[in-house]
Amino acid sequence: MKIRTISVYGLFGRHDHCVNVFGDGITYVHSPNGCGKSTLIRMTSMLFGGDVDGLMGIPFDRMDISFCDGSNMIVERSENSILIQMQRNEIETELTPSELRTIVGTTYIPPERTLIESGGKVVNAVDAYASRLSAMLRDAKEHHNLIVPQYEDDTDDDELVFWAKDLNARLNFIRDAGFDVDIPSGLRFPPTRYDLMGSRKDYLDLIHGIWEFVDRNYYLSESIIVFKDVMNKFLLDKNMDVDENDHVVFLLDNGITLPFGNLSSGERQIFIIFYRLLFEAAPSSFVMIDEPEISLHVSWQQMMGRTMKDIARLRGLQIVVATHSPQIVHDDWDLANELRAGRA
Repeated sequence: MKIRTISVYGLFGRHDHCVNVFGDGITYVHSPNGCGKSTLIRMTSMLFGGDVDGLMGIPFDRMDISFCDGSNMIVERSENSILIQMQRNEIETELTPSELRTIVGTTYIPPERTLIESGGKVVNAVDAYASRLSAMLRDAKEHHNLIVPQYEDDTDDDELVFWAKDLNARLNFIRDAGFDVDIPSGLRFPPTRYDLMGSRKDYLDLIHGIWEFVDRNYYLSESIIVFKDVMNKFLLDKNMDVDENDHVVFLLDNGITLPFGNLSSGERQIFIIFYRLLFEAAPSSFVMIDEPEISLHVSWQQMMGRTMKDIARLRGLQIVVATHSPQIVHDDWDLANELRAGRA
């Protein structure tokens, strides 16, 4: 479900704010320090994560979320409790924490993001995410065999040849990410109409098996290719790649491998933010990023805004960015909300 507005009243007993969320794409929120922009997006993350206790720890009177389908969520805080209701067609239904977690898929990227908790301990985020990416790659490559789903033979030869050509283009894209599929010996892909005449059942199984393989691996392949493209657009005198052992590596122009610990603080920020956007944020979900400009040169800040916008378009994301940086917003001030101190 897509969000249209986020409003909070009586935040810290002093502020009323309303953020207009600009459809599929990016929305910026900026304000002087202390007005509550970071708190507003953290409250939104708590709300859709079902963290009612976290919300109780923040002083506010009321929070309203309006959705593009015309429904509204109303959050009313008293001294000792919080009442959360969904309003549809003038009917209000109280929501439990577990129900809140099913309404909108969210990803929250806080300003304190270089260290994360993993396996019960605090670890370097770049190391952890690189390890997770390697595990995803290894798992996908281990399942390279064809799985033929059940299907009906209701497609004529011309349609099958056209479908196979389209699948072959997608398969070549997946190969660019390092994945491949086992083609049975004696068969070629894509087949011609002549091939189908001689071994129709074998080719039907092959086409449907490759369709299943492409469907299973295309999203991860796209994420890997886009991630490498994004990282290498920012990096200077080095490139990010994946080696033959499925490890993420950074290579200097002279061929020397650069340990993760020698990445600059800005390079780590880029890695963390775009890893989470591409590998953790579900398509068409809601993402909140607080201060993406941390440790970035002004030229990278401008690139950051444009690149986040491209990722939002690619994945159908709604991204709300809290920032102090005019370079992040750059030419997109029509997508910005200014929060001002005081009550409305």
